[in-house]
Amino acid sequence: MTHKIDRRTLLKAGTALAAASTLPAWAQAKPTLRFAAVFSDKDIRADMIRMLSKEIAADATIEPFYGGTLFKQGTELVALQRDNLEMSNIAPQDISKQLLSWSVLTSAYTFRDANHVLDFFASPLGAQMKKEAEDKLRIKILGPTFYGTRQVGLKPKKKINTPADLAGIKLRMPPGDAWQLLGRSLGANPTPMAYAETYTGLQTGAIDGQDNPLPNVENMKFYEVLTQIVLTSHLVAFDLLSMSLKSWNALGAAKQKNLQAASDNALAWSVGQHLKREKELADKFRKDGLDVYVPDIPAFRAYAQKVYLESPEAKAWAPGILAKILAVK
Repeated sequence: MTHKIDRRTLLKAGTALAAASTLPAWAQAKPTLRFAAVFSDKDIRADMIRMLSKEIAADATIEPFYGGTLFKQGTELVALQRDNLEMSNIAPQDISKQLLSWSVLTSAYTFRDANHVLDFFASPLGAQMKKEAEDKLRIKILGPTFYGTRQVGLKPKKKINTPADLAGIKLRMPPGDAWQLLGRSLGANPTPMAYAETYTGLQTGAIDGQDNPLPNVENMKFYEVLTQIVLTSHLVAFDLLSMSLKSWNALGAAKQKNLQAASDNALAWSVGQHLKREKELADKFRKDGLDVYVPDIPAFRAYAQKVYLESPEAKAWAPGILAKILAVK
């Protein structure tokens, strides 16, 4: 059986297509952006994603997957690059695996505080490094997601004042060379372990300690299996809220502008919440019986910077870049 399509039918079809193309945004199919992260749904960053979802609800739907349930920690960047994922929080340590010059941003004591991180990425130097990553890795970086300053939490009661006191301590670090180097720069024996396995690792004695910002220590209940928190403040922790380049380009200019503005708002909100929570938690953990104290920070800083400057990673750093980052105000 055959069907004859006359001129009138074609005209009607054309009119229908034209009408569909002029439908308002709310009436058109919205893209779904799957967001994958290793943190839990109780994390401040999960609240940040919920805020972002509401702000861009007219343009896109964000579908979150927390706790590493969609992609394991450290695999999110490759998933974005292969267009298997639309959005994620990418650790700069994972970027440095493919772009070694970025390892300077993962070194201990490079950034003073959260504002220094934000000011850096807003500076010409930060914009230049971000563009390099976008161009070479085929991702779109929306901005830095500050999630606290990393501190050392230990199960043993041994007092820690200098890096020498951490000798032989099995310190859990995320998998990856950049993270292991960070652990060594503190004087510890870094042990790669997934974030979700850390509590059990501390409980069984497979590891002696872990390093995380205080909000993470609370969210994952690490404080239940620690005796002390050493406020080394060795790394101002941040991820990069990022998208696959294909997903970003598919949004179009207007939606890209809306998403960037909404991301800026959500990221700024998250910074404020994390800074407030860090102050509260130091007091809370002390009241709960943990020994929370500040070691010899200058000794830790000097040791860490020496380890980094003598590492193979430092050979890939642009000449003088560490001094330039430290000079950003």
